[in-house]
Amino acid sequence: MNETTQLLLASGAGFVLSSFLGPKIIPLLQRLKIGQSIREDGPTSHLAKSGTPTMGGMIFLVGFIAASLIAGGLSMDMGMIMFSTLGFGAVGYMDDYIKVVKKRNLGLRAYQKIIGQIIVAMVLILYYLNFSESYPQIVVPILGERTMALGLLTIPFLLVVIVGTVNAVNLTDGLDGLATGVSVIVFTAFGVLSYRFGFTEVAISSFAMTGALLGFLIYNYNPARIFMGDTGSLALGGALSAIALLSGTYIFIPIIGGIFFAEALSVIIQVGYFKLTRKRFFRMAPLHHHYEQKGWKEIKVVWVFWAATLILSLAGLFILS
Repeated sequence: MNETTQLLLASGAGFVLSSFLGPKIIPLLQRLKIGQSIREDGPTSHLAKSGTPTMGGMIFLVGFIAASLIAGGLSMDMGMIMFSTLGFGAVGYMDDYIKVVKKRNLGLRAYQKIIGQIIVAMVLILYYLNFSESYPQIVVPILGERTMALGLLTIPFLLVVIVGTVNAVNLTDGLDGLATGVSVIVFTAFGVLSYRFGFTEVAISSFAMTGALLGFLIYNYNPARIFMGDTGSLALGGALSAIALLSGTYIFIPIIGGIFFAEALSVIIQVGYFKLTRKRFFRMAPLHHHYEQKGWKEIKVVWVFWAATLILSLAGLFILS
């Protein structure tokens, strides 16, 4: 099987499996009464979504894992990508479980969530530093491949990149289909980047996630029949971090994943500005809620953010070429 066939098989298998699992898992979650609780301080238009099944990330996670194995087998890099995806997803699952089953609306406490994320991130970093073929090469936009020499700052820097990416993806999951659609474009772009630099197994994982997300989007698009929950959003951040790290392309995350970066930055600005002035910089954070408060329809925000991600991804690939 040639490499192009493997990539097509990965995306196709991911799509078929996720789209097949949707109608099986959604009724199960409904019977178990695993429904989303909507925050009262969020947009009032979202209150109608209360009770929509959540924790749906398990749909595309199963599709992603199975498609990766079908198309590429199990290598060390692919195994680490799966570990990072499922490890961060497990933190998200515990958060969702506490919210939905234990009825504690805020889920895991912030420090518990961060500790869990740091543990998974450290395993990924140690693997990267000791076993990855991409270390210490890093693809720098315009400059091409360069050797990274951060010395003692390497681990803290990578820790910030990984944990920051994971939480940025999590913050983007706030509208029907938003994080899913943005991730489809981002994982496609990183699949192309990985393949371009010879990391075929990493590219297979990336395209497997693209296909699995497309299958999930059928049920997550407005009006969503299911939400991915933190189970899905943290897992997506873990997958993206591992794919970008193991292909040496993580400098592209703020470019190709610019929407993720903007969503996280909007929260940082909002919190910092409020502490300094006791006023809000944005009408509401994360950024997608700001535009909703300005009167944009939810579906318009989603389409604009998708379009922005497509432009940013094409820009990232253009810079590379």
